[in-house]
Amino acid sequence: MAGNLTHTRSGWGSGRVGPLWELFFRFGPPRWSDYIRSNWAGQRLVISVPYLWLLLFFLVPFLIVLKISFAEFSPLGRPPYEPVLRWLEDGALQIKLEFASYSYLLHEPLYVSAWLYSIKVAAVSTVFCLLVAYPMAYAIARSSPASRNVLLMLVILPFWTSFLLRVYAWIGLLKTDGVINQFLMAIGIIDEPLAMMNTSFAVYIGIVYSYLPFMILPLYSNLEKHDQTLLEAAQDLGAGPIRSFFRITLPLSFPGVVAGSLLVFIPAVGEYVIPTLLGRTDQLMIAGLLSDEFFRNRDWPRASSVAIAMLLLLVVPIMIFQHFQNRELRANKR
Repeated sequence: MAGNLTHTRSGWGSGRVGPLWELFFRFGPPRWSDYIRSNWAGQRLVISVPYLWLLLFFLVPFLIVLKISFAEFSPLGRPPYEPVLRWLEDGALQIKLEFASYSYLLHEPLYVSAWLYSIKVAAVSTVFCLLVAYPMAYAIARSSPASRNVLLMLVILPFWTSFLLRVYAWIGLLKTDGVINQFLMAIGIIDEPLAMMNTSFAVYIGIVYSYLPFMILPLYSNLEKHDQTLLEAAQDLGAGPIRSFFRITLPLSFPGVVAGSLLVFIPAVGEYVIPTLLGRTDQLMIAGLLSDEFFRNRDWPRASSVAIAMLLLLVVPIMIFQHFQNRELRANKR
């Protein structure tokens, strides 16, 4: 049997040669270790790029913020906190950690209320995004290929406009003399303008509108991969469309539901622009408190502790998201 390996001074190569067993006994087995060793350097170079990116733009800033969160507040200092690490005159390293900022977050009612309100707004917005996005993603996944491209473009189209401009547009729609109130009064549904601005309703509207594509795209990616023969088999066995949806489509789309929900919930918890422009003035979300501590009060340790607490709060959803992503990848490989 003819093979396709040749042996040179540098090792094994490719070409048209004689029987493989003759080459094997004459020159020995192929030196796979040389091949792996020569390619491992390139692999390490490729792998090191994202790790270097995470090191410079995530881990190093995180460690700096973590260090500041344990510092003591110094209102007259520049920067406004005492150093955590200090070299003494005798050459010893002094480490001074303050936990007052973290204790303040747990015992101050304002921060507890902001945490609960942020989680509530993010959770409710995620539910509404899911209710709106699932039918849209299902319709896109079941449409023809030509229509599918157009519909996906319409979903992504809002990203071509500035996020801030889109939020400002909702101010023109929701304010007392805005488009919505004028339209409802013109057709006689209401007699006086509705108070929609600076309410939780306006925050929900803004977040659902802004983050809806982040829910649609993972759902579409999941629904588009479903095997339609499963629905045909269910129909042959007597299952109706509704039963087939709840027994086949919905369970199979659960990874997409989780991925989309986390992509909405995680940034919605720390949303700052939408609550500031559309939200209530008597109830701040946690991102608003962080901004006030940093810029108005200049309490960098407390602001840093808020940022660290937000990160720890979102670690669990991120881990859940990663788990379902890995499981879906393994399922696709099969």
